[in-house]
Amino acid sequence: MKTAAIYARVSSDKQREENTIASQTAALIAFAGEQQFEVPREWIFEDDGYSGASLIRPGLERVRDLAAEGLIQALLVYAPDRLSRRYAHQILLIEELARAGVETVFIRAPRGSTPEDELLVQFQGMIAEYERAQILERSRRGKRHRAHQGEVSVLSGAPFGYRFIRKTDHSAAYYQIDEEQARVVRRIFELYSIQGLSIGAVARRLNEQAIPTCKQRGRWERSTVWGMLRNPAYKGQACFGKTMLAPRQRITRPIRMRGGVAPRNSASHERPREDWITIAVPPIVSEEIFALAQERLEANKIYAPRRTITPSIVQGLVSCAKCGYALYRTSTRSSAWRSSAGYGSASSTCSSASTCCARASTCPKCRSSRSSMPTRRASCDRRRR
Repeated sequence: MKTAAIYARVSSDKQREENTIASQTAALIAFAGEQQFEVPREWIFEDDGYSGASLIRPGLERVRDLAAEGLIQALLVYAPDRLSRRYAHQILLIEELARAGVETVFIRAPRGSTPEDELLVQFQGMIAEYERAQILERSRRGKRHRAHQGEVSVLSGAPFGYRFIRKTDHSAAYYQIDEEQARVVRRIFELYSIQGLSIGAVARRLNEQAIPTCKQRGRWERSTVWGMLRNPAYKGQACFGKTMLAPRQRITRPIRMRGGVAPRNSASHERPREDWITIAVPPIVSEEIFALAQERLEANKIYAPRRTITPSIVQGLVSCAKCGYALYRTSTRSSAWRSSAGYGSASSTCSSASTCCARASTCPKCRSSRSSMPTRRASCDRRRR
């Protein structure tokens, strides 16, 4: 009697709710009994809600580990598309298991080893991959159509200040204002737009007052406040399709030094504003207050003291000898450290802060001691050029 493992997978919440993975497992257990396969209970693996386009799945990882350890002789799967939606991944997994002496058995596919049977399995894999592409395209078109109709359900979640009320049989999905969080949102816009505080000062004020974040833990970060100030949902215009996935254009220096590459379509890019689809939601701040915030954000791009859009002569060429991060140009209030008028690189310095440069006592480039460096220079450039 061969020792086998069972693998089942569903990719969507709807399939999970319909309990289709349980039906797969039941069919596979019955098949194992009929074909005299011994399947220990702990070797029944189910991946609930994992896409078949990715090989990174906890159940599948455990199956591959068992095969590599030589503990199983067969793997029982309901159909080829349950193993993977991509034909190339199917072949990769089947060959990997075969090299480990593991037979892959599909109960919804031919079991013979003739060229015709193998060809049919290959056709099923290609059809599954085509079907996945069709599902993605239909889903994309359907979401865009619902967004044009003003349906909030395509947004799937709500930003800080709102509650997302899911669709029911009697009502469509909608945003409901959370008054406690909405007061915080109005306070942020007031501090930034009316009182003229910087984004960093706003974040510090919120942390000093111990105002809870959306997750009720952690600290307010400048990036969070910046994102809230830019979100048009707060003026009553939530937007769908604001970003898109695209190939990463800039490979960071540490990755380049290791000879690595970035995964495809791993960068999120903001779409042009004219491509955003607006959906009406209850406003938290007035359009006037929101417009003032946008004016300040645009002005910051031009007049911020740490603005580094204008390239310097050594931009991207000088890096820290300890951590590998690129040095960056900045300015400080101290006259002793003010950058020269001609070249921003005059103040390009890598701090030896506790989180960078391997805790060096001096910067490997400027040889300045840790104690003499201004606090505003307390971190290396995280934008790895």
